[in-house]
Amino acid sequence: MEEYMEVALIFVAYIMVATTSFVGMGELVTKQAIDWASNNLLIVKACSVIARLTDDMVGHELEQKKGHVALAVECYMKQHTATKEVAFVEFNKRISNVWKDMNQESLHPTVVPMALLERVLNLARIINILYKDEDGYTHAKTRVKNAVVARLIESVPI
Repeated sequence: MEEYMEVALIFVAYIMVATTSFVGMGELVTKQAIDWASNNLLIVKACSVIARLTDDMVGHELEQKKGHVALAVECYMKQHTATKEVAFVEFNKRISNVWKDMNQESLHPTVVPMALLERVLNLARIINILYKDEDGYTHAKTRVKNAVVARLIESVPI
């Protein structure tokens, strides 16, 4: 399982997404800021864990039907001779722990402005919207579309 995660966290591409999210933020983005996000810090790694495990949990059955490579669920089940439900409980514990890591990291002053740190945190938050109970990335025309419309298109009565 740990060997899988070591490789799988790279394929989440979170470091690239985090640094790309800084585009357009002007003078806040320095070489030091890009280096900070690129050095696989605890907060960026925690975001990667959230993305990987939540995606693997919601995509587990579909990926198995397609005959794709093993995801974290299969790796955990095989290594621990466990059921899917036990794997999900363990993954949810891991996700909870890395959220705690991210919260702790965001409480300490960093070498980058808080606005950049918030970008990284917001990317992790969006995972909850995309992968809550379903693969909203793959099936974006469902709940995710409605969430985007409600937040960005429909006006809020005041």
